[in-house]
Amino acid sequence: MTGSNAPIFRLREVRLYERDVQLRMPFRFGVVTLREAPQCFVRARVEYPDGRTAWGGAAELLAPKWFDKDLSLTNEQNFDQLRVSLNLAAAAYVDDPTPRTAFGHFAAHYEQHIIAGARQGLNALTANFGPAQIDRAVLDALGRIEGCSFYDAVGSNIAGIDPALLPNQLGDLAGFDISGFLARLRPADSIAARHTVGLVDVITGHPGRVGDGLPESLEEVVDTYGHTYFKLKVGGNAAADLDRLIDIASVLDRLDRPYVASLDGNEQYNDLGALEMLWRRMTETPALRRLVASIAFIEQPITRSHALDSDVSALSAIKPVIVDESDDGLDAFVRARARGYQGVSSKCCKGLYKSILNAARCAHWNAGGGRYFMTGEDLTTQAGLAVQQDLALVNLIGLTHVERNGHHYVNGMASLPETEQAAFLAAHPDLYVHSHGAVRVKIESGRLRIGSLAGAGFATGAYPDWEKLTLLKTPQWRPS
Repeated sequence: MTGSNAPIFRLREVRLYERDVQLRMPFRFGVVTLREAPQCFVRARVEYPDGRTAWGGAAELLAPKWFDKDLSLTNEQNFDQLRVSLNLAAAAYVDDPTPRTAFGHFAAHYEQHIIAGARQGLNALTANFGPAQIDRAVLDALGRIEGCSFYDAVGSNIAGIDPALLPNQLGDLAGFDISGFLARLRPADSIAARHTVGLVDVITGHPGRVGDGLPESLEEVVDTYGHTYFKLKVGGNAAADLDRLIDIASVLDRLDRPYVASLDGNEQYNDLGALEMLWRRMTETPALRRLVASIAFIEQPITRSHALDSDVSALSAIKPVIVDESDDGLDAFVRARARGYQGVSSKCCKGLYKSILNAARCAHWNAGGGRYFMTGEDLTTQAGLAVQQDLALVNLIGLTHVERNGHHYVNGMASLPETEQAAFLAAHPDLYVHSHGAVRVKIESGRLRIGSLAGAGFATGAYPDWEKLTLLKTPQWRPS
């Protein structure tokens, strides 16, 4: 069964908004140091053939220099690229009069949307951003009409997930019992938060750069939140990376309990030889012995322009390597697997269906003796719709820890209306707490409690104050 009983409907309206987000401290990942960025909000209304209708919502940060790392582009041009993607997707979904399942709407426009994006100078990763957000809002609305949670909507496949609708991209799943796989998914009520150590983060002491009473250094983060999972970013200079990792290890090695880390290359290494040299030097450094043993996987270290041209099997045999920035389409994991990659990241900004289908691939391939896996990664996902829906997604597909960094680099919901903060806290008292003057994500003993995400809709019992959001800016982007 592949969702044959899934309800069909039309997408009647899509409304796009945004709101500025200021970071409490700079976050450097790859080639960018982020201090501020807009967050987009999507509101979508679906209508059943019998007239029943409902609104759903979604949100995601417009992150610069990740979807498109062209250094000639300004951050504002990166934001505009993502706005173009949202507008293209909204028009395509709403203008299509054909009633379809939730997945059917996604599948019907997938290929043409990438083509339309290319005409606007968008790479596939950027083009897929728009549909990814609309699909979340659609599934939220579907859950509200059906009175079911995101977990139930996927588990019973009322979303209509069917690989046969995209044979060119999902042909490897032909014959796989997708509905049986979905029915076996069992979400938990908590998940471990993997803390990001950015490239300009202070490691020890209290720098006092912010002065808001919240942790500023890695040392303070560990003491406050009790993390045991960490994501360590490296910058492409082996000597500087080695020195920084030694500093990080001096903090993590104080833990009286085991810790787990991932090493994030962020496309900063031009070839495998340079990364392998860093790894060799790490293994030869006594101060890094425990940290090296604690690393679970390496995130895409090679520039996306030739990441899938290089065979990473030798490195994966030492530590599994995942593909992230090169995951630009539904078939990217298949192509990466052929080059020795063993894992792929899940991010709501890349698409909830992609994550679910890649999880199905892992189950399919592992049944034949493989060791493939998924990881949960972050792009400074904000408290509210964005963090909740991403947490629900990674929880559903069975991940036990997920990178979370938005709560560290942004002062929770401090800039939001108090009524909005109160609504999210009341709807999700296990996930949020009011402290230091604002509602924020609550992390205790390194874990997030997420049982409240199982309500009707897509992991939210509250919404932003739509009337106080700004309409999505008209993009000034023009392809060169």
